[in-house]
Amino acid sequence: MRIAILTNEYPPHIYGGAGVHVEYLVKELLAVDGGAHEVDVCCFGDQREERDRLRVHGVEPGADLPATDPRHTRFLETMLRNVRMAGLVSGADIVHCHTWYSHFAGCLLRQLDDARLVLSTHSLEPHRPWKVEQLGSAYHASSWVEKTAYRNADGVVAVSDAMREDVMALYEVPENKVRVIPNGIDPDEYRPVERSEILQKHGVDPSRPFVLFVGRITRQKGIVHLVNAIEHLREGTQVVLCAGAPDTEDIAREMEAAVAAARSAGRHDIIWIANMLPREETIALYAGADVFVCPSVYEPFGIINLEAMACETAVVASAVGGIPGIVVDGETGVLVPLEARGAIDFEPKDADRFSGDLAEAVNRLMDDEELRRRMGEAGRRRVVERYSWRAVAERTVRFYEELL
Repeated sequence: MRIAILTNEYPPHIYGGAGVHVEYLVKELLAVDGGAHEVDVCCFGDQREERDRLRVHGVEPGADLPATDPRHTRFLETMLRNVRMAGLVSGADIVHCHTWYSHFAGCLLRQLDDARLVLSTHSLEPHRPWKVEQLGSAYHASSWVEKTAYRNADGVVAVSDAMREDVMALYEVPENKVRVIPNGIDPDEYRPVERSEILQKHGVDPSRPFVLFVGRITRQKGIVHLVNAIEHLREGTQVVLCAGAPDTEDIAREMEAAVAAARSAGRHDIIWIANMLPREETIALYAGADVFVCPSVYEPFGIINLEAMACETAVVASAVGGIPGIVVDGETGVLVPLEARGAIDFEPKDADRFSGDLAEAVNRLMDDEELRRRMGEAGRRRVVERYSWRAVAERTVRFYEELL
């Protein structure tokens, strides 16, 4: 087959789980069936690569468009990139799109190139209403693009059972068009390591236990709820926030204020790493941490939990979306219930209670070294046994074949 992968994120420009998924999926697609398939990647950026059966085309907008609302600029630039993507791809059997940022191009190519259109559900716009802060009314346009794509797709890959139910309910996608294929992990890359020099480089004391968060500063990831939980942690707890790439200036200011308030109490050591780190350094943090916290209010899958578990770190995570399918409560970590405001607004109904529950779960694990060790070991076993990118790629190719 000739497979076209359309995506916003692709190395070296990766900032979220969808980008990680695409990076490893492409690598393994080239190995499936003895290397029988060709892969063309169209992505946002200036990447250029051509080797063996892989071709990578980075796409820039190519023009400046006027926007009455500056928040519309990103949407309009995305549409320009999509049109250019549609002109670059030719002769594809499968066009596989990742996130709404590439869906318009996929819809065009389904008509222009007579290709089968496949979408991966890394997230869904109706479940991210806070994006209106970032996009303004262009959020309604991105939601329309996504809805149109799902209703025209030949096949949908849901990364979890929860996402399967969501895409069927929101967009009326027939059940026979949806396959659940989870994200994966490379356990040879994500593994227990001791890199105290990397921890020290970022101001972390490797001789003391620490709690870790890794992710973007966005309402989806619930980072502010975790910062608000710090006051309830055991005094002297070392907290490392590897958190960057804020969605908007508003949430950046909110994060800064929350961290400043937590620091002013003077009861905890808070290290805020405000930039996205190289993977090697992130792995060192995962492996060095005693507890990893994922306070997401919306999480279709939660690949960060897999990464932490692969590094033998116990996990405290909110029980939302696809997370309960990854983190086994009481075995690989602790799940914290989240009572949301509504079916679309996923913010906690009682934010103070949610922060308190997060802190209680963290304290329980930080107080019990043996429990943390058992959970860490069980977490890595689960990752190795159940999640591998080769298996993800093979199942994806079999789905392509069904559609053809």
